[in-house]
Amino acid sequence: MADDIVIMGAGPAGLAAGYELAKNNCKPMLFESQDQVGGISKTIKYRDFYFDLGGHRFFTKFNEVNNLWHEVLGADFIKVPRLSRIYYKNRYFNYPLTPLNALTGMGIFDTVKITSSYLYSKIFPYSREDTFEQWVSNRFGRKLYSMFFKTYTEKVWGIPCSQIQAEWAAQRIKGLSLKTAVLNAISRKNNNIKTLINEFDYPTHGPGMMYNRMKDKIEDMGGKVYINSRVDKINTEGSKIKSLEYIDKDGRRNIVEGRYFISSIPLTELIEKLSPTPDTAILNAASNLKYRSLITVDIIVGKQHLFPDNWIYIHSPDVKLGRIQNFKNWSSKMVPDENRTSLGLEYFCNENDELWNLTDDKLFELAADEIDKIRICNKKDIEDYIVIRVPKAYPVYMNGYKKNIGIIESFIRQFKNLQPVGRYGLFKYNNMDHSVLTGLYAAKNILEGTIKYDTWSVNTDKEYHEEKAN
Repeated sequence: MADDIVIMGAGPAGLAAGYELAKNNCKPMLFESQDQVGGISKTIKYRDFYFDLGGHRFFTKFNEVNNLWHEVLGADFIKVPRLSRIYYKNRYFNYPLTPLNALTGMGIFDTVKITSSYLYSKIFPYSREDTFEQWVSNRFGRKLYSMFFKTYTEKVWGIPCSQIQAEWAAQRIKGLSLKTAVLNAISRKNNNIKTLINEFDYPTHGPGMMYNRMKDKIEDMGGKVYINSRVDKINTEGSKIKSLEYIDKDGRRNIVEGRYFISSIPLTELIEKLSPTPDTAILNAASNLKYRSLITVDIIVGKQHLFPDNWIYIHSPDVKLGRIQNFKNWSSKMVPDENRTSLGLEYFCNENDELWNLTDDKLFELAADEIDKIRICNKKDIEDYIVIRVPKAYPVYMNGYKKNIGIIESFIRQFKNLQPVGRYGLFKYNNMDHSVLTGLYAAKNILEGTIKYDTWSVNTDKEYHEEKAN
């Protein structure tokens, strides 16, 4: 078995690859730039409260992924009922849609407008579905699109929906329409209508528990996970990666040679770190790919109960706040005191923009004012907070990205011993199970000595990722 396996990044994909390899008597080496594994799926502990970087549900249609999760955590992996709603114009709407809730919440005039808009979209649809706006409007009508898709989506991506490629909609809301949502709400017994999952698995102390445990198991089986170890240079020779250079926690440069390489670091950074430097066309394609970043203002509130949801989407255009996580409703063990509640207030931004560069106290003031404004809780009830900045959280499917990805993919495929995996490594808006699956595929390719499983093709199936498996 190969022991000279190098994995760049210790998020869900990199750790899944390392775990699979270690189980099969390999001794992989993982290099993580942060002081904690898990990537965007890590969990931050503060004053015995546990905060996710956003919300990270565990659900999948892939048996190998589900088996891995349960194998790693066992009894610490629990079932959680799902409740999520949309906040719009000082009212809450069920997600997915239920007719009675929609009717009473919107009122008869808006309901008539939505129905008319939907019928119009069926008679006069957009002839092309290149953009998010076109794709959603054709399925829901422009009125519902403007109410329940446009504002939130533009908060997330920071660009107009007319500049977001339809592929993102196809991955996230494929198979849903106003018709199927209403039919599903009226008759949940109809097996021909695919439904959204209504529960999910979750570690008792957040997703970071899963990946910390996975790290420990890799090391118990002989692998190595180096934290605070930033990949700085990747040396190539012809069609192979020969070695990487990393900077350790003491600032020292180290060189590691390998026979097989797996990369879950951002695809743009992978290209920048290659030596010799790739051609200008490759560098330009990488520079044209953009990531969206995330700031979470995590607060501790001196109230036992605020709302029943796991999370709430904020579609109100008069606040910058995008989404709220209520961690107590994910797992009671996320909060050490049942008389308090912890919330994650999510803001989407770009690295080094105005929001990103606000001081922590200014970000807290903004978040506290906004959550008070939309009547989630009173500002005076907030007892403490912590601010966490997450760079490169989401790959942006903006106009032209497919051409740039195509150029980079063709170039990366030339390296016979390099496999990109995960959301960062593939520049793909993967759900967590898809990221884990790419890691497992990369490991299997090494173990079997052939590229049988294509990591680039994961999450290109025709099924919506959040429909129940039949």
